Amino acid sequence: MKNLRTHVLAFFICIVVTVNAQTTKKIDVAKSKVEWLGKKISGEHNGTIQIKSGALMFKLDKLVGGTFTMDMASIKVNDLEGDLKKILEGHLKSEDFFDVSNYPTALLVFKKVTQKANNITTVTADLTIKGKTNPIIFDVKTNKDTATTILVVNREKYGINYSGNFMNSLGDKVIHEDFDLEVVLKF
Repeated sequence: MKNLRTHVLAFFICIVVTVNAQTTKKIDVAKSKVEWLGKKISGEHNGTIQIKSGALMFKLDKLVGGTFTMDMASIKVNDLEGDLKKILEGHLKSEDFFDVSNYPTALLVFKKVTQKANNITTVTADLTIKGKTNPIIFDVKTNKDTATTILVVNREKYGINYSGNFMNSLGDKVIHEDFDLEVVLKF
């Protein structure tokens, strides 16, 4: 009888440990990507930013946490070529926009995770760009080796205020307040 109790107790401990087990999956930075889209009165521009590092946490295959760092110095423009591409990339890296010499990375840290549907999770996170941290809420869709989302970021909350070269403060008015980050994380 004593052996039976010991086995039953061991069995329940295994179940509790298994149920409470959390798995951390490192983000594969070579296969992951961030695509940005910025809009202005006269059109839009798009490009990429590389993921520097990160991990997602799962419990019983449900997303429960995560963090990732973007390499802002890697920002590229995809819709232009030649000199125009180089000029815009330089401008995005300048103090007017992401100031990558002083702030080479941007960081996203999950703070609250709520299951919305079978493979969709609502995340409240802290996003830090240019040393400024603000909360952001978004949905993440996961499958066995990928997490995807679109972040809508208000650039003004992060001090991304383009001064422009013409008519003083008009430069900031021609660019939309929000830009999109389409994120695909492979793990």
